[in-house]
Amino acid sequence: MLALALLSLALALLPAVLAAVNLRALATPDPAPSATGLVSILIPARNEAAIIAGTVRAALASEGVAVEVLVGDDHSTDATAALVSEIAMGDPRLRLVAVPALPEGWTGKNNGCVTLAKVAGGDRLLFIDADVTLGPNAAAALSAHAARTGAALVSGVPRQAMQTLGERLTVPAITFLLLGFLPVPLMRRRPDVSLAAGCGQLMMIAADAYRQTGGHGAVRTSMHDGVTLPRALRAAGYRTDLVAGSSLASCQMYPGFAQAWAGFSKNAREGMATPRALPVWTFLLFGGQILPWLLLVLALAAGLPGSVALVALAAGLVSLGTRAAITRASAEPLATIPLHPLTMATALAIQWTALVREARGRAPAAWKGRSYPVGPG
Repeated sequence: MLALALLSLALALLPAVLAAVNLRALATPDPAPSATGLVSILIPARNEAAIIAGTVRAALASEGVAVEVLVGDDHSTDATAALVSEIAMGDPRLRLVAVPALPEGWTGKNNGCVTLAKVAGGDRLLFIDADVTLGPNAAAALSAHAARTGAALVSGVPRQAMQTLGERLTVPAITFLLLGFLPVPLMRRRPDVSLAAGCGQLMMIAADAYRQTGGHGAVRTSMHDGVTLPRALRAAGYRTDLVAGSSLASCQMYPGFAQAWAGFSKNAREGMATPRALPVWTFLLFGGQILPWLLLVLALAAGLPGSVALVALAAGLVSLGTRAAITRASAEPLATIPLHPLTMATALAIQWTALVREARGRAPAAWKGRSYPVGPG
């Protein structure tokens, strides 16, 4: 049992060390010197009447760089188009673009993004989700960072706003997995496609690189453009980079647990939920983030040697300490820290459920009133 506790400690230390390195490597990009050129802020939207006005107004309030804002209305049945049109009457930088009918083999977001990119006039294209609120310096900071580093794609994870327990059980897995398991300094030094990473909520791409690679058209079947689009650009020889995004933008992804489960399920098979990868991820996450607490309870309840309890406690504290450091750096609610073991258990449950569904016949994932295969396409 002591050997198992020591293994859990080793597995807890792995993301702890990587997170420490990554948190030093990732920084909020500086908007100075002033960014040049035009940034096209592109927002695909489908039935987003409840939030689209705030998203658009925040984008129009961008400072430090010239912007245009294009909203792609993807056959909304609510007041999305009307609200955008009303705001556009007072600001010529805003345009409403009608997204054409969804072609066979495309996902809705990718179809919307490609449509917007075709009519965008900017040197850089800043894709954001309709639930993302940009800070005033976000466009300028991302543009300046891209110019300084030569990266064709720059992405960051916005601050995740979480109001409900369901959100707090699920959403924090994003930053933990990214910062705890992606070696950011190595990602910057090496061009490997396997090291590509991004966040589809906030991605700036050089317009020429986007069009040369096909942009979202190259990943048209994907439900997870935050992973597949950086991979496509790297495969074409372009550099991609990550920055700290919590002070650049904010996002409330899902209003509750059911929506979060559905949202993470739809793109699981393009991330962790593959037959080869998921057992490895289960070993890493269960062993380092969940097992320490189970061993601690068992050691105390069964009267096991004190060394087992001490090592298990050490592993658990390392795990929570890592989550706490990432939580503070990402400006996420502190209340999510003690939920961390349950967050990891929920993440694994989502991934395994998606994998089993695919194995039983690729039952479609429903999203925004459309159905898509759950497999990687």
